Amino acid sequence: MTSSASSAAVAAEPARWPRSRWILLLVVSVVLALDGLDVSMVGVALPSIGQELGLDTAALQWIVSGYVLGYGSLLLLGGRLADLLGRRRIFLIALAVFALASLIGGLVSDPLLVIGMRFVKGVAAAFTAPTGFSIITTNFAEGPARNKAISIFSTFGASGYSLGLIVGGLMTTVSWRWTFLFSVPFALIAVIMGAIFVPKDRPEPGGGHDLAGAITLPAGMLILVYTLVSAPDVGWTAPRTIGGFALAAAILVAFGVIETRVRHPLIRFGILRQGWVARANLSIVALFGSYLSFQFIVTLYLQSVLGWQPLSMALALLPAGLLVAFTAPFADRLINRVGSRKLIMVGLGALALGYVLFLRVGTSPNYLVDILPSVILLGVGFALGFPSISVQATSGIKDSEQGLAAGLLQTSTQVGAALVLAVTTALVVGGGHGAAAPAARSAEEMLAQFRPGLFLAVAVAAAGLVIALLPRRTVAVAEPDPEPTPELERV
Repeated sequence: MTSSASSAAVAAEPARWPRSRWILLLVVSVVLALDGLDVSMVGVALPSIGQELGLDTAALQWIVSGYVLGYGSLLLLGGRLADLLGRRRIFLIALAVFALASLIGGLVSDPLLVIGMRFVKGVAAAFTAPTGFSIITTNFAEGPARNKAISIFSTFGASGYSLGLIVGGLMTTVSWRWTFLFSVPFALIAVIMGAIFVPKDRPEPGGGHDLAGAITLPAGMLILVYTLVSAPDVGWTAPRTIGGFALAAAILVAFGVIETRVRHPLIRFGILRQGWVARANLSIVALFGSYLSFQFIVTLYLQSVLGWQPLSMALALLPAGLLVAFTAPFADRLINRVGSRKLIMVGLGALALGYVLFLRVGTSPNYLVDILPSVILLGVGFALGFPSISVQATSGIKDSEQGLAAGLLQTSTQVGAALVLAVTTALVVGGGHGAAAPAARSAEEMLAQFRPGLFLAVAVAAAGLVIALLPRRTVAVAEPDPEPTPELERV
């Protein structure tokens, strides 16, 4: 769909959305919820997966990072291909691949295949997430209507991630395999509904591909994360570690050079100077990166240190998911009333305070005093921060680059989370001075091993809050034409 066609389609936004518009929003929102569910459900099952497949903490991290790396490293390609090849086509194909990989991952027993299927699912999500986002932004007019649609869309994503904890706990009581299989029927139903209700769109004229960029970005990120995770065992000054960091840096620099020279880059760096795009992307790294690392640590803490069952752990964290589910739908009203920036600051502040309060926990915590306050603050932070950042990241962006803007935001979400989680894992593994089995260590020793990761979560969230507090620098950027020419659209 071209920018002019899309603008005409949503120019006369009706006061009440027709049923087909609501179903369209529901389909893409459910798919985003499945992405969130997948991360958090498997996170709950990590101890069970490690026990059955014989994986230590460093290896378990790849169950999570395999997904977020496949997701994050190809989001820019997914968002751009949605603009260039058609959003509906990319959305349906990727969703079918997601369902197939979920089915295979739940049936195999080889650790490498499990991690491999997680990576494939992440790749599929890298196409469904930005495509779904750009389907919304090109079918709902900018302003109150789009804010409402994005708020609902973001609510499903955040709620899926948060409520995935309880679903994961329930599934793990049967078998960790059901944390993979649970998504299959919902994904297949979404494929059918999407084929009916997602409108057909025309690819952008004169589109092209950036294969070199699509190869160098994930390659650089994979090498960087692998080096971070393996450094505690290999040694931070070992030639392998230094060489890994140098190779990752060289590949990522090459990616940056490629993007400034190819005709159809994955990312047009000039978009970072528009509106609040750069600020929003840094904010999402702080929000999701700190939270994913916190969940990774808390999952191991509650199950390995305190000996809780997966369902008990999920119920302990359920208040956060309920807060997100019941308050985020009203975020669009708050955004329209007080602005996205203020809500982002409140959200990141709540997250940072929640992590700080959790530092008080010991080996015999009182749930109501030591854990619940943090859980409530995390729910508030996610409910306010997630939709506000999503609105801020795409406001003022022309239709022909909505897929790029959405892909950029979600790339920052996933790649940033993968990097923060990799550093967290390095701190946890390094703090344990090896990969000793949990049974060989006391509860106090395991808790001490996790604390550096908690301090990192506090620091990341606090850094995001500082960034949100800083005044925006005004940069002279030419405003896009209301009716862009084909030459401008093909930047």
